[in-house]
Amino acid sequence: MTRIALKTSHLRQASLSLLASACMLAPAWAAPVKVGIALDISGPFAGPGAEARDGFALAIKQLGGKLGGQPVEFIQTDMAGSPDQAKQLVDRFVQREKIDLFTGPIASNVALAVAPTLFSARVPYLSNNAGPSQFAGAQCNAFFFGTAYQNDQFHEAAGKFADDQKFGRMVLIAPNYPAGKDALTGFKRKFKGVVAEEMYTKLGQIDYATELAQLRAAKPQALYFFLPGAMGINFIKQFVGAGLSKDITLVTSGFSADEDVITAVGDPMLGLFNTSHWAYDLDNAANKAFVAAFRKEYGGRLPSLYAAQAFDVIAAMDAAVKAVGGNVADREALSKALAKAQFASVRGNFRYANNHYPVENFYLRTIGKNAEGRVTNKTIKTLLENYGDSYAAQCPLK
Repeated sequence: MTRIALKTSHLRQASLSLLASACMLAPAWAAPVKVGIALDISGPFAGPGAEARDGFALAIKQLGGKLGGQPVEFIQTDMAGSPDQAKQLVDRFVQREKIDLFTGPIASNVALAVAPTLFSARVPYLSNNAGPSQFAGAQCNAFFFGTAYQNDQFHEAAGKFADDQKFGRMVLIAPNYPAGKDALTGFKRKFKGVVAEEMYTKLGQIDYATELAQLRAAKPQALYFFLPGAMGINFIKQFVGAGLSKDITLVTSGFSADEDVITAVGDPMLGLFNTSHWAYDLDNAANKAFVAAFRKEYGGRLPSLYAAQAFDVIAAMDAAVKAVGGNVADREALSKALAKAQFASVRGNFRYANNHYPVENFYLRTIGKNAEGRVTNKTIKTLLENYGDSYAAQCPLK
C-alpha cells in the first residue's frame, strides 16, 4: 500500500505541509481529504486495471493533486481482483486510514465483497467500473454510486442491436461471476431471437478450445461474448484462428473490444460490433479535451473506456468536495452532492437515477481501420438514448 496518489499526486508530508501553512485561515474540518483507490494491476483484470490507473492519474494531475481545492491524501493499493484480499485491504482503509471517499475495483464480485464495510462506515463508494445489479434494486444504498454504468445496460444495448439485425440463432458466452451473469441477463432482455446455448466460463480463463468446439457444433448465426481483459484478447485470437469468423458474426460490449484489447489483438478485431456508453470520438468538449490530454500524457495511446470512467470518477469527487466546501465529514451532504453529478462528464449528458446509477446514452461501434491504417473503433449510431437501468423502480431511494 502506498500513500502516493498514483504517479502524479502529492506525498502525505507535502499535503500536511500545505495544510499547516493554511491552518490559520482554514475551517476546523480542513484536514486532508482521504481517498482510497483500489487498483487491479495484477490478477485477471490487470489490463483494465492499468487503464483505470492511468485515467485516475491524469485527472489527479490536472487537479494539482487536490479535490475541490482541498489538499488530498490518495491511498492506493493493488487488490489483484481478489474479493478476500480486497475485503482485508478495505477494512484497513476504513479502520486505520479513515478514508472519506473510495473508488475501484474493476470486478463486480470484488465490489460486492468490499461494499458492506464502506456502507457501514458511511464512506461514499464511487465505482469506476463495476455496476452489480444487487446494488441497483432493493439493496441500493445512499453511499453507492455506480458512476460508470449498471452491468446490464451495455448488454441490453447489444441485445437490441442483435434483435434489430434479426439474428435468429445465437450463442452467449460470459465468465461465471456476477458481472457475467448480469451480462447475459441484460442481453436476453432485449434480444428476442433464439438463444441456442449459454456458456459460463471460468473467471480468468484463457484457453477456449472446448467452447470453440461447442460453437462449431452449435452453428449459430452470431455470437455474443462478454470476456473482459486478457480473457477477451485470447478468445478473439482463438476464435478467428479457428476459422469461425467466416460463418459467425461476433458481437460484444466495449469491455471486450476497446482500445486496450484492439492494441493487443490487432487485425482479428476487424468487423467486430460492440456497444459502449463512451467512445474516444464522441463529439463533446470534455471528451475532446480528455482524449487529447491522455494521448499527450501517454505517448499517443488512445484511452479505453476504463480510463475514461476513472477520469470521470475523480471529476465527480472534485465537484462534490467543492460543493460541500471541503467538509467531507458531513457524509450525508457529501452523498447528496455526489448525487447531483455536477461535473462535465466525458460521456456528455449524464445524470443519476434514484438508485445512483447513470442515465446515459449507449452507442453502437464497429472496428475498422482509420485513415492512418490504425485498427480502431468507429462510432456508428446511438442505440439507447438517456437510458436508465432496469432495477431503479425497486430502489427505495428518492
